[in-house]
Amino acid sequence: MGADIQQVGDGIHLVHGSNTNWVILGEGDAVTLIDTGYPGDRGLLLESLAAVGSSPEAVAAVLITHAHTDHLGSAEYLRAAHGTPVLLHEAEVPHARREFLHQVSVGTVLRNGWRPGVLPWAVHAIRSGGTAHVPVTDPAPFPSGGPHGPYGPLDLPGRPVPVHTPGHTLGHCAYHLPEAGVVVSGDALVSGHPTSRVRGPQLLPDMFHHERERSVASLAVFEELDADVLLPGHGPVHRGSVRDAALRARERAV
Repeated sequence: MGADIQQVGDGIHLVHGSNTNWVILGEGDAVTLIDTGYPGDRGLLLESLAAVGSSPEAVAAVLITHAHTDHLGSAEYLRAAHGTPVLLHEAEVPHARREFLHQVSVGTVLRNGWRPGVLPWAVHAIRSGGTAHVPVTDPAPFPSGGPHGPYGPLDLPGRPVPVHTPGHTLGHCAYHLPEAGVVVSGDALVSGHPTSRVRGPQLLPDMFHHERERSVASLAVFEELDADVLLPGHGPVHRGSVRDAALRARERAV
């Protein structure tokens, strides 16, 4: 089965990998890649770049929402093979180097194995390389400062604006595309997951968050973003006010 690619705006594509999404932002011959899926998604990742008329050589940078293995899977491959810069929030840089790992443990997954969907998801995650060691050798923080708050638009295709949304991990970042009215939310705000029984805007189940209280608090950040398309790390595109989506996720998190 080929890559499931959905165009959501001019030069903006959401790709549904195997349980994890990534985003391609195109501008001329160059693209920005936001996240890279599981290590086992590499074939789908390369296929998705080709499908939008791009290539690994044309990736100006890889932006990572957070350094969990299902989002970091091919970042080091692109860096090592093509010299692609891998950029993250400064607090997430040591996480990407694997100086530590804030990711749900196998033991925690097993203790939650009675919950619907958890064991099938776990089997898939293992088969896709979810427990693989995939450090990025030379990740870099994106530059800080600018007229739009802590971060300004990055000088990359799509002009994404990093938005710090900690909780799922310490340095988790969403990416706002103000001109397009789009937010790439990573795992700070999703619209579905194989281990969740609900659909629509929500937080991931508690076991996936490093600090759940901070994850809930970061929903307030999304409430301030002017956008009407949400591209999550898991689940389908959500259309409608991102502010309302964050409010709905907060209600479900209580």
